[in-house]
Amino acid sequence: MVFGQVVIGPPGSGKTTYCNGMSQFLQLLGRKVAVINLDPANDSLPYECAINIEDLIKLSDVMNEHSLGPNGGLVYCMDYLEKNIDWLESKLKPLIKDHYLLFDFPGQVELFFLHSNAKTVIEKLIKQLNLRLTAVHLVDAHLCSDPGKYVSALVLSLSTMLHMELPHINVLSKIDLIESYGKLAFNLEFYTDVEDLSYLQYHLDQDPRSAKYRKLTKELCEVIETHGLVNFTTLDIQDKESVGNLVKLIDKSNGYIFAGIEGSVVEFSKIAAAPIDWDYFRTAAVQEKYMKDDEIDFDD
Repeated sequence: MVFGQVVIGPPGSGKTTYCNGMSQFLQLLGRKVAVINLDPANDSLPYECAINIEDLIKLSDVMNEHSLGPNGGLVYCMDYLEKNIDWLESKLKPLIKDHYLLFDFPGQVELFFLHSNAKTVIEKLIKQLNLRLTAVHLVDAHLCSDPGKYVSALVLSLSTMLHMELPHINVLSKIDLIESYGKLAFNLEFYTDVEDLSYLQYHLDQDPRSAKYRKLTKELCEVIETHGLVNFTTLDIQDKESVGNLVKLIDKSNGYIFAGIEGSVVEFSKIAAAPIDWDYFRTAAVQEKYMKDDEIDFDD
C-alpha cells in the first residue's frame, strides 16, 4: 500500500514551493519521498523530481506544433499523458516499494473540474498501483481579503472536490501574507469554517462590481452552504509547526496513520476518533501569529 498527495490549485497558489517544502519536511520525519512533476509548464523546479513529464512531452513543443496557447497546450499534454499512462506506471513501479509520493499537477483549474484527463490519470494509478492519495488543494490566503474572490475560491474548491472524488483537504496557503492585500472583514475562523456566508453580503454590496451580480452570488453561496463540504486549514510552508499540523491531517485522511498497525477494529476506531489536536492551530493560534489586531487607544 502506497501513500501520497495530489497537489493541485490555481496558478500562483504555491504548489511547486509546497512540494519542495513538504518533501524536505517528510524526509526529516524519516520518509523516503519521490516528487513527480506532472506540470509540463513547470520548467524551473526547486526540487529534485523522480519523474518529470517533460521526459514524455513538452508544452513548448505542443504549442509550436499544434498552434495552441498555454491552456490548450496543457489540456493536450494531459490527454497525451492519459493515453500513455503505461509510461507513468512503469516509472512509478520502482518507487512504490518504499516511497511516499507527491504529485505536482498543473495550475490550470479547468483540468480538475471541467476535463476528465487528470481525474482519469489519477484513477488509473490508484487502481493499478494500489495508491492511497489525498488531494491537497491550495488557495492563496490573500483572496480572503476580497469577498468576491473568496466566494470564487469556495466555488472552485467545491467543484474540484465533487469532480476529483478523493479524500480532499483545502488549504489557505501563504497564510503569513494573508493581510498583505488588506485587512480581513472577519476573524480567520469565519473563512476557514465557511459557516454563514450571508455575513459577506454587506461587504459584497460595497463593491459596485460585486453588487451587480448580487443575486448570482447569493445563489452560489447557498449552493456552497447546502453541500456543507468546504472548509480550510492554513499553511505557512516555512513554518515547521504549520507543516506538521497539515501532515497530521493528511495522514489521517489517506490512512497513513494506520500503516503498519495490526489490531482489532476497535483499536483502529480509537485512532480514527482521536481528538483533533490541530484544530486550535488552524484558527486562533494562526490568527494570533499572522494577523494584526486593531489597536485601541484608551486615551480617546
